Amino acid sequence: MDPRNSTTADFDLPRVPPPATVSAMTAFTRFARRLAPASGLLAGYALDRLLGDPQRLHPVAGFGRFAGWLERRLYADDRRRGVLFTVLATAAPVAVAAAAERGSRGMPFALAALTAGATWTVLGGRSLVREAEAVADHLGAEDLPAARRQVGRLVGRDTADLDVCEVARAGVESVAENSSDAVIAPLLWGAVAGVPGLVGYRAVNTLDAMVGHRSQHYEHFGWSAARLDDIANWVPARVSAGLATLAAPLVDGSPRRTAAAVLNDAGVHPSPNAGVVEAAFAGALGVRLGGRNRYHGEVSDRGTLGDGRAPRGGDIARATRLATIIGDAAVVVAVILRLARP
Repeated sequence: MDPRNSTTADFDLPRVPPPATVSAMTAFTRFARRLAPASGLLAGYALDRLLGDPQRLHPVAGFGRFAGWLERRLYADDRRRGVLFTVLATAAPVAVAAAAERGSRGMPFALAALTAGATWTVLGGRSLVREAEAVADHLGAEDLPAARRQVGRLVGRDTADLDVCEVARAGVESVAENSSDAVIAPLLWGAVAGVPGLVGYRAVNTLDAMVGHRSQHYEHFGWSAARLDDIANWVPARVSAGLATLAAPLVDGSPRRTAAAVLNDAGVHPSPNAGVVEAAFAGALGVRLGGRNRYHGEVSDRGTLGDGRAPRGGDIARATRLATIIGDAAVVVAVILRLARP
């Protein structure tokens, strides 16, 4: 450029993208932000199916240690102390999860990775199947003592005197209840509430396992944790039962029989949620669940769920297959729900 024709230094003006390009980039960014949580849920579910629970430094175990520390400082045979414990123990991990999610919202790949990691951490489907299949293997080898010990890893009832059918029943019932608690429920909470929903649900469920069971020690202190867990699982348990009803033909069952078992029998179970899922599995598998269990020497009548035969060892494998099917269906539902969010 001729300096005589210019009064300023020569420089290149920045190129401004055409409006159509800017609009396309904005639309892509919005789509990526919308897709990130849903893809994270799907990736976390796939990690759980492939790898199972993290073997070392599991965050849920760390939360359990924190909750145990808090319990030792707050415990009293009082509902108000229990409410305080439940609120503090749940709020702490939810706050951390909310801060992490908020910090990654402008970075779709980071948000997807965070969601995937949280989902993998809180799910327990693969580990459930692995533990239940070990029970079935022991029964298949006619090693009843080993089967009793193994099923004791899954259930809270006394297992030392269970016969073959009772061990099989315990295994099927555990698969049924935990397919909802450890897979369907966290996926649904992740779909509607993101990473805080995933973490918060697992915290509530862990607290229920720690202090929510009925005993003289936790009758009052654990009341709030148990009730909060009931609320958190009310919808997921019924979604699980609905999916099991639809999937019944895939395990040689009848949707009509499954629905009838849920409608007629779920209410006799002492749990408002476990009874729904166990009744659905009983109907889908054509077996009879429920009955009398012994917990720390005390007998608890769980009612009769389903009108089929007594469970056998092979029914555990059918139960794990049904649990896997409804888990696959649930992650599809979760992804759709997440994508539908504004």
